[in-house]
Amino acid sequence: MAKTAAALVVAAGRGSRLADPRTSVPKQYRLLAGQPVVTHTLNALGNHPRISHMVTVIHPDDTGLYDDAVSAASKNWSHKLKQAVFGGDTRQVSVHAGLKALADTHCDYVLIHDAARPFLTHDVIDRLLDELDAGAEGALAATPVVDTLKKQKEAGQPLETIDRENLWAAQTPQAFPLSRISRAHENAAQSTRTNFPDDTSLAEWDGMTVVLSAGDPSNFKITTAADLKRAAQQASLLTMPETSHADRPLSELTDIRNGIGYDVHAFEDGDAVILGGVNIPHTQKLKGHSDADVVLHAITDATLGAIGDGDIGQHFPPGDSQWKGASSDRFQEDAMRRLSQMGGRLAHIDVTIVCEEPKIGPHRDRIRASIAEICRLPLSRVSVKATTSERLGFTGRKEGIAALASVTVRLPFEETEGTAP
Repeated sequence: MAKTAAALVVAAGRGSRLADPRTSVPKQYRLLAGQPVVTHTLNALGNHPRISHMVTVIHPDDTGLYDDAVSAASKNWSHKLKQAVFGGDTRQVSVHAGLKALADTHCDYVLIHDAARPFLTHDVIDRLLDELDAGAEGALAATPVVDTLKKQKEAGQPLETIDRENLWAAQTPQAFPLSRISRAHENAAQSTRTNFPDDTSLAEWDGMTVVLSAGDPSNFKITTAADLKRAAQQASLLTMPETSHADRPLSELTDIRNGIGYDVHAFEDGDAVILGGVNIPHTQKLKGHSDADVVLHAITDATLGAIGDGDIGQHFPPGDSQWKGASSDRFQEDAMRRLSQMGGRLAHIDVTIVCEEPKIGPHRDRIRASIAEICRLPLSRVSVKATTSERLGFTGRKEGIAALASVTVRLPFEETEGTAP
């Protein structure tokens, strides 16, 4: 199972080197191709299928500007974005605040990225995550230095040529296991060190080994007025990464597949059940290693079945402690990520809930709306039905709840797809 990643966008700076007497708007909120710079940055990260959570660190004075930037961003990934947090006097303090905000996501990795680098590609992200998957403690997107480097200690003194061999220009994202870089930041804060220029230098100070990962020359940081002009020229030549391949119209996805899922959970002592992400008061709760959401479990299995990628127990083993009490929408998010990586989209979900109690009718609309939100579908593409088993079997004896799900997905039709031997 692919490990999950969070994105931390650093947008709390004031951009003094881009100061313009005509405007006080910080560089990350200047318009680029008709949208704020940070909007493009958020789109680039949010549309990556392995990024499940995002947090932006902003300056307290920029709340309105940030809200406008988020409003202009793609809605396809908006569910991933947590509430923004306020930064501090240094970049290091700001990143530390963002890491704290991501602690409850339980993501495996974090990508720390400058808001003023809007030309980030998925290839750069993929290479960083590959390094972490291979066991790296940290990975730095970087490009080799190609220009001749000169050093002059004081004006008028002779120049010194610097050997550029093995020299790299650091970029962002800088990627780490979330728990490890969080601990490094805590150690730095306790040591009253607040002036590390970037997160790899802090990581190295804390004993971590960081590897280089191929960056992209186009992934430059907008720092000066000349950079902003260059960015405008680059944006006019490139298609900014606002949407992912999974956003293709359904009419273009001609390979239609169906999956069926079934799940059951027994009752135990409690005061509510969770069905389709909705908490429903009841005299008992459902027993399970996660939150025992029988409806979402059935939908996840049906989604995985439609793409031929195992089942929920294979990807989220019930004996794995990291999933104890986990919210089941995380399982469906992972199934949808797998579908997205194949270039596909969900098209329809039909669920039947089988139980004597609680009565589903009063909660049907809420369950349906919750599933639609989790699965990013129009309400018209989600059906929720309920029935009893006429007092037969374990559901008839009020010992538990069962759910059946049918999920339709649409994928690009591959004429060259291999056939079974």
